[in-house]
Amino acid sequence: MQPTASPGIVLVSHSNEIAEGLARMAREVAGSDVSVVAAGGGPDGSLGTDGSRVAAAIRSADAGGGVVVIADIGSAVLSVRAVLEDGDAAGVEAVLADAPMVEGAIAAAVTASIGGDIAAVRAAAEEAWDVRKL
Repeated sequence: MQPTASPGIVLVSHSNEIAEGLARMAREVAGSDVSVVAAGGGPDGSLGTDGSRVAAAIRSADAGGGVVVIADIGSAVLSVRAVLEDGDAAGVEAVLADAPMVEGAIAAAVTASIGGDIAAVRAAAEEAWDVRKL
């Protein structure tokens, strides 16, 4: 029996630097078996979001186990929703997690690294809302 592919993770931020840095951190925690792809910044490299970059990142992150997308704020969420609703992710099972970006990304990456499926990875990201610092 062939092992099931790990879900990929896409991090969508208005800032390319934030998305790239968090992706590096999540890959470090999760190991090389989990695909974590950054999709940050606007089309011209400025702050913003880019639907075509988000769609490409979703396709790139998918290894057959689907993709969990975590976004930062405002139009990043709207961009992800538009990509998912318009079918721009072309055949990839992708879901948006309602999660805090940093804590959610780390929880999602760890869960994917230990064999969680797309539902478990999304749930882990969303449960990160409950992690208190005090």
